[in-house]
Amino acid sequence: MKLAISLLLLFLSASVFAQNPALAKEVEAVYPDARALYLDLHQSPELSFHETQSAAKLAARLRSLGYQVTEHVGETGIVAILKNGAGPTVMLRTELDALPVEEKTGLSYASKIQAKDNSGRDVGVMHACGHDIHMASLIGAATIMAHSKETWHGTLMLVGQPAEETISGAKKMVEDGFMTRLPKPDVAVALHVGNWLPSGTVGPGSGYRLSNADSLRITIYGKGGHGSMPASTIDPVVIASRTVVSLQTIVSREIKPGEPTVVTVGYIQAGNKNNIIPDQAELGLTVRSYKPEIRKQLLSAIERIAKAESEAGGATRMPLIERYEFTDGVQNDPALDQRLRKALEAGLGKDRLVEIEPLMVSEDFSVFTAQGIPSYYLWLGGAAPRKFAEARSSGVPMPSNHSPLFAPDLDPALHTGIAAEVTMLRDLLNGSAR
Repeated sequence: MKLAISLLLLFLSASVFAQNPALAKEVEAVYPDARALYLDLHQSPELSFHETQSAAKLAARLRSLGYQVTEHVGETGIVAILKNGAGPTVMLRTELDALPVEEKTGLSYASKIQAKDNSGRDVGVMHACGHDIHMASLIGAATIMAHSKETWHGTLMLVGQPAEETISGAKKMVEDGFMTRLPKPDVAVALHVGNWLPSGTVGPGSGYRLSNADSLRITIYGKGGHGSMPASTIDPVVIASRTVVSLQTIVSREIKPGEPTVVTVGYIQAGNKNNIIPDQAELGLTVRSYKPEIRKQLLSAIERIAKAESEAGGATRMPLIERYEFTDGVQNDPALDQRLRKALEAGLGKDRLVEIEPLMVSEDFSVFTAQGIPSYYLWLGGAAPRKFAEARSSGVPMPSNHSPLFAPDLDPALHTGIAAEVTMLRDLLNGSAR
């Protein structure tokens, strides 16, 4: 294993990325502007459904390249279209939003933005998920495609989607007529950067790439009173605590071993003083799965356990269980995987394609697939090769997406992102997209 990592490190250090010389030249030509845009976006992140400046920056650049741009699709989303004769309509999506995370990377271009979230709290804001890399890659690819229309034909649709971090932006765009007042894509592609691959590489795959996600809020009702007289109360904190422990048995005792599933209680909130037993407690859950039948089983088990623990604790009423955010898993079309693997091998070099297992992270790109659009989701390596090798050797993982320390290895990651997108778009926009 150590030898393989060392060889990979040596290979990745030899050049930014391996590909055909003509594409390398095209990427280098647009790279300075793409990099400058990345630095600008990184230093000026915006929260979900507040991405007005980010959307405007992308819209202005795309208009200057000759794209027809529609703004305010799903509040802050944009759609840019470039027609180039007869052929398929191919969609490339990027996300616009950042996270309520205070950046701690120490980079010279680190975000110092502070904003109010939807609850009115002051929060730091950071592109801790890499959406700035995605936007800059899209603009780089869009520039190359606009300047090389002799290499493809059809309709190129570029989508800047808001509010991916709240898994609500894609749905909002569809509700706003994305599928009716704009051309329906024949296929959709997207990529996502992360430290699970070294920079300079991409991770293709067939079938599930990301999981279903369900956000649940469980409100447990009790009877408040003085902390010194618990016998006169029904303590929701105790019921909530037993509920948290019992929920852990779902994955360990009810789901078949080997089925990818997660039930995480991310918070428990109750009361505000040590000698007061509150009237209620609240749990926040994230639930992850792939298969629809497993998803149904998980949600049913959570409801059963929550109700049983409340009944066992003598609760004044059954708990309120709210499923307030959810999205389906992202699956890659097998035929697209076979086709695009060959294109990426030719464009980037076969050794730049690294297999990666499906992850339990989630996002709402699946909303577009649910509209009958075959899709392809590509992982983009973001880890500096040496740091990646050291992490593999030591067993200490690198900062993940959503960490205040997350910082992609900018130059090789952005070069590769642009090259990968151009490669996929040109392949899909030559002949049939399926």
